Amino acid sequence: MFEKIPVELPRRLNLAHLPTPLQPLDRISELYSYPYGGPKIWVKRDDLTESGMSGNKLRKLEFVVAEALEQGSDTLITCGGIQSNHCRTTALVGARLGLNVHLLLRGEPVAEADGNLLLDQLAGAEVTFYSPAEFARDIKGLFNSCKDEYRKRGLKAFCIPTGASDGLGLWGYLSASQELISDCLTRGFEPDHIVCATGSGGTQAGLTLGCHLQGFNVQVTGYAVCDDVAYFQAKVKEDIRHWSRLTGNPIDTQSLQVHVNADYIGPGYAKAGPPIYKMIEEVARLEGILLEPIYTGKAFYGLIQELQKGRYKGCDNLVFVHTGGQFALFPYRHNFSFHRV
Repeated sequence: MFEKIPVELPRRLNLAHLPTPLQPLDRISELYSYPYGGPKIWVKRDDLTESGMSGNKLRKLEFVVAEALEQGSDTLITCGGIQSNHCRTTALVGARLGLNVHLLLRGEPVAEADGNLLLDQLAGAEVTFYSPAEFARDIKGLFNSCKDEYRKRGLKAFCIPTGASDGLGLWGYLSASQELISDCLTRGFEPDHIVCATGSGGTQAGLTLGCHLQGFNVQVTGYAVCDDVAYFQAKVKEDIRHWSRLTGNPIDTQSLQVHVNADYIGPGYAKAGPPIYKMIEEVARLEGILLEPIYTGKAFYGLIQELQKGRYKGCDNLVFVHTGGQFALFPYRHNFSFHRV
């Protein structure tokens, strides 16, 4: 592994079922890509990394939680939205490994848990809700206060940033980039484009750096689900610089091309309009693949719009990285056409 990446692999837990499949989206390609001169569309099924812990976050947590255990931690603290895939995965990883988990969630308490929040509670995670304003104002302070409370109880907590997206979590998709490229070469092609949803930047950072270090001329594009282009360009480079400091491997981030499309965020994070839900329905009916309205549904919808505009004209193969999150479908069930009145 990492023949072209001159870096010692850090500690890692084996939590995900790898490698995940790479499969073609033949019907989607026929309908939305080929008529516009676009590429064959493939999907990297990282929604299948596990069952309950499924999705891209598990790849990152293999490295992050390994470090937590190395430091002697017995508690994991992390944060996210009420339907955070990352928080759900952390809760289940903690349950599997016998660790306490405390989730700092952005949003108001709900009367009835659903989707990812239901799984958080099933896994035994302790949950604290904060208003969006308080969350945005001082998330670092909330982490520190929570960690201090566990210290007073004689426990050692390890804090994991949003989405496990930092220089350590970056290893998840640095390693995944080689798996993905190997998948493509086995199928007889080099991808022209790799596309993913980007919400905390870590998946995009790992893929961008991984392709760069392996010497493949493939464009990685993150379709933003929040914030703007400038934010993600800065965040991806920040994570890569952090990785560089941790590993001692210098990276010229100025030479890295960080491609972000922020045109399909819609009303805001975790908010989607009817076209997104229609796209989710169509992909399920045409390909038997489940997207969701927070991350993958928005990114895939954006990709399809760009294909129809001729954005990827002349390319041969494009890979969409399915980052999981199907449990978040259920709290949004009433937005689908067959539920609307």
